[in-house]
Amino acid sequence: MTAAAIATLPKESPLLFDGVTWREFKAVEQLLDRPGYRLSFLDGVLEIRRMPGEPHETVKERLGALLELYLLMAGFDFTPTGSMTLENESGGVKREADKSYKLAPGRVRPDLAIEVVFTSGGINKIEAYKRLLIPEVWFWEDGVLEVYHLRKEDDTLHYERISSSEEVKGIDLDLLLRCINIANHVESIKTFQQALQI
Repeated sequence: MTAAAIATLPKESPLLFDGVTWREFKAVEQLLDRPGYRLSFLDGVLEIRRMPGEPHETVKERLGALLELYLLMAGFDFTPTGSMTLENESGGVKREADKSYKLAPGRVRPDLAIEVVFTSGGINKIEAYKRLLIPEVWFWEDGVLEVYHLRKEDDTLHYERISSSEEVKGIDLDLLLRCINIANHVESIKTFQQALQI
């Protein structure tokens, strides 16, 4: 049986406002604190993004459910930190991941941030996470999962695209992606769980 994939929608672009100070950003953030909108900031650019709705939330929650099942079965002492606000005023950055995780006790910041992309354009998310010192970032977009790990070379930080996770050791990303893209949530979880038990 071939499972249908999750439907994708036409991509919307966020609103971008350039030349915004950190202080102005924080004032706008207070005024626009409402469900359905997410604000990000990088280098004086304010991004206002309307959350795309059910398809986005379905992928986000499915990815989280599958990942948490793996983390539990693999013995990680993890803490889901959801879309907690990550910001650094001196770095001129504020970002909220769709999902984030601390993968061991005592972590100051998440080890993993996950973005489910149903929009186009906006601030440079990789640059934002680099300034926030997030070790690994996953992007799901159009049925594809890309994984980036933070590297330090000669006092310079950059993300490298990798084929297997260095933070979630042992996870089969191809299996994870196949299961994320199964249309039925329960079938997705059962398929993933059965594969992990083999």
